Amino acid sequence: MHRESSPYPPDEHALNHPSYLIGLMSGTSLDGIDAALVEFSSEHSIGRQVAQHYEPYSQDLRTTLLNLHTSGEDELHRTSLIAIELADRYAACVNTIVDQTGITPTAIACHGQTIRHRPECGYSLQLVNAARLVEKTGMTVICDFRNRDIAAGGQGAPLTPAFHAAAFSQPERHRVIVNIGGIANLTCLPAQGKISGFDCGPGNLLLDAWCHTHTGQSFDRDGAWGAQGRVLPELLTRLLAHPFFSLPPPKSAGREQFNLDWLHAAISERDRPQDVQATLVQLTAHSILNAIASQRPAAQDIFLCGGGAHNITLTESMKKLAPQYQFFNTDALGISADWLEAHAFAWLGWQTLLDKPANRPEVTGAAHPCILGAIYPA
Repeated sequence: MHRESSPYPPDEHALNHPSYLIGLMSGTSLDGIDAALVEFSSEHSIGRQVAQHYEPYSQDLRTTLLNLHTSGEDELHRTSLIAIELADRYAACVNTIVDQTGITPTAIACHGQTIRHRPECGYSLQLVNAARLVEKTGMTVICDFRNRDIAAGGQGAPLTPAFHAAAFSQPERHRVIVNIGGIANLTCLPAQGKISGFDCGPGNLLLDAWCHTHTGQSFDRDGAWGAQGRVLPELLTRLLAHPFFSLPPPKSAGREQFNLDWLHAAISERDRPQDVQATLVQLTAHSILNAIASQRPAAQDIFLCGGGAHNITLTESMKKLAPQYQFFNTDALGISADWLEAHAFAWLGWQTLLDKPANRPEVTGAAHPCILGAIYPA
């Protein structure tokens, strides 16, 4: 499919007229693709969501992507083929939104699918064949958001704190935004002073993988299966002893640190699967709350987003562990918990088009602010 897309705006003058970007996000949880059509204008500088679409991954695609997280036979060829398949799936999401709304965006901001995140080695790899995505949509594509920050000495993640700061800072309240995706990350937005943000450990990643292994379901809906188990204190202590948790920020994580092999090494054959799930819920809850307490104990309001925001067992556990905080979903701030990351990447793409730096060195550890993303013009 070919459509003529508008050239990207040369300066902020473009804000006098609405521009539209589609943000595409597919995260570490490997559940599927979130697509959000976002309008940017002088009135909506952080963007106004116009439409959304979700495309789930098949189990075969999940398995293939998971296998690419470690080295294997003919790895480069398999990686290239999956990048092509992902481009086609991303294009289908984009074209669905365009057909539904009749709006042709200025550009697509595509995060791509992470299969390796190794900032300590100088790279992070998100799969998408951007040239093919341009051809399939006829639109300018912005991708590869992480590697410029890494080249400047940063972690390349998390990147969404810059958007959180622009959208949600409030001069009278100390807010924390917690995204519970495959990996959980947080952004601390103090009423006064610098923001901070970092990955704090596994979010849904281990919960989903353990649930699928033992129930065949891709995730534990509402945390109901985990609620049937009892927490194993000794296992929880072993899991919380992972060195990542004691590292100071800036820091970021992925399947390299937290995976089923690591979990299997910590559990006993006597441990019931639902008890392990209950313990994993506590691992996520404790690691998030410990991270907040270590950095911003004066926080007042915690706003949750990402798939984990719907895990009732998890959210209720956090409320019991930290009654001093008020908990909300980001819906209360005007952006749905389900679509915030896709919206954030649309905003990051918009900053790229405006030639504006969009990393936060105080978050990632980069030496300086950077303009993020590679542009593939239509």
